[in-house]
Amino acid sequence: MKIAIRCTELQQQEWLSKPHNDLVEYHFFTKDALAFFAVEADVYFDLIFDDTNALSGLINKPVFVNEVITPCSSFLNSFIRINAWNGFLHRELIELAANENQYSIVEEIMNALGWKYQIVADEPGMIAPRIIAMIINEAYFGLEDKISTKEEIDVAMKLGTNYPYGPFEWSEKVGLKKIYHLLYVLSSQDARYTPSMLLKETALTQ
Repeated sequence: MKIAIRCTELQQQEWLSKPHNDLVEYHFFTKDALAFFAVEADVYFDLIFDDTNALSGLINKPVFVNEVITPCSSFLNSFIRINAWNGFLHRELIELAANENQYSIVEEIMNALGWKYQIVADEPGMIAPRIIAMIINEAYFGLEDKISTKEEIDVAMKLGTNYPYGPFEWSEKVGLKKIYHLLYVLSSQDARYTPSMLLKETALTQ
């Protein structure tokens, strides 16, 4: 199996930290997007994913896209969603969302890669990103109320919950604009996800 992967250098490092099957041939494209779209492969992973039209030519090939917020049902193409936000790809369990008729394809590819995975509901945010976004939002509410500093909140969360990163470290790793965008979309259906004013202002001025 030949897999073409369009990604950042950090995403490539996270990918390579996972189990490797010698029968699977990886081709990484960290700089040349045109080469990625032109290469002949059995499976495509677009972990940068910024142009749905460019992927439209990959007819009858499985295409995984790093799209946490927009459901598969919103795309004209039959994309399979993967949570490849920074810091998530090297996790033991990968979150995916797909149409039901793609489940067997997902299983075949994940088994070939040797990755553990979970297919989640095709909804904005998946599971882990929703949780992390809420934690980051609460941390910004705390910062607004002058409960503590960013550094102290990060240390407290890591020591108290054994998380690998504190909420502000997570926001920097993922990108605060992505966190804000997810919260904004989710808050249109559930007020619990309403972004803190400080988070919103910080995200929109970056």
